[in-house]
Amino acid sequence: MAQGAPSGHESRLGTYALAAGGIVGVLACLLIAWPFLGAIVWALALAILFSPVHARIKHRFGHPNLAALLSVAILAIVVVAPAAFVIERLITEAASGAVSLQARVAGGEFQKLLDAYPSIAPLGAWIDRQFDLPSMMASLATWLSNIGATFVRGSFLQVAEVFLTFYLLFYFLRDQAAAIALMKAWLPLDSAEVNHLFRRVVDTVHATVYGTLAVAAVQGMLGGLMFWVLGLPTPLLWGLVMGLLSIIPVLGAFVVWIPAAILLVLDGSWGRALILAIWGGIVVGGIDNVLRPMFVGNRL
Repeated sequence: MAQGAPSGHESRLGTYALAAGGIVGVLACLLIAWPFLGAIVWALALAILFSPVHARIKHRFGHPNLAALLSVAILAIVVVAPAAFVIERLITEAASGAVSLQARVAGGEFQKLLDAYPSIAPLGAWIDRQFDLPSMMASLATWLSNIGATFVRGSFLQVAEVFLTFYLLFYFLRDQAAAIALMKAWLPLDSAEVNHLFRRVVDTVHATVYGTLAVAAVQGMLGGLMFWVLGLPTPLLWGLVMGLLSIIPVLGAFVVWIPAAILLVLDGSWGRALILAIWGGIVVGGIDNVLRPMFVGNRL
């Protein structure tokens, strides 16, 4: 063995040290990027979805910076403004509904309902013993009002995340060709495998986003249709709200139709409340399990 040449043991130690350093570096990068992960994911998904439109804009104007800026502006107008308006209206109407419900409970509407239907009096007595309905409604109204005020003002973190999303989106759109070329050079795959990988990623994003939007649109349409059939106010608005809420994983259309069913019960419209509850729970809630495999299918 030549003088000064590293032994096999030393070479393995160097490899392990390099691998450990790489893992530590990756973990450190993940920890740094973790607070911004939502913005990064949204920006990447929007860049993939809007890429065909951006390509046309870039072909029309030529300048990469101008094309990316116009694409970001269009997305901001189309996505952010309507979503902010609908969410603000939803929170405002929810707070107003909670105040109305509180007034009805405090005014004895719940007790009048029990008096009109003696068969459910034991259930009403149990609810009255277990829960302080006026206080619960007051707390709910206060909570919803505070949420609405916070949303209207907009917290710094929310504004910063939205700004960061579109800031990253600008560079994802402008530099996508260079980024793809760089990834192709770095990935230990041949050109065909890299292209197949990129196609799978794009198909997955398209299937997930478009499938979610399609299911949400159907759920909103079904919910709004039943609101119209039952004669409830502004079915078009509430159908739109139910559709938007269906996009959010932790929420859903039930945020709208359950309070509506409760209000129908307090009005004494048991039949309409039962129809709405069955329609919302089985049809609107269950259609997701039917349509999502059809829209998404084997594209994931």
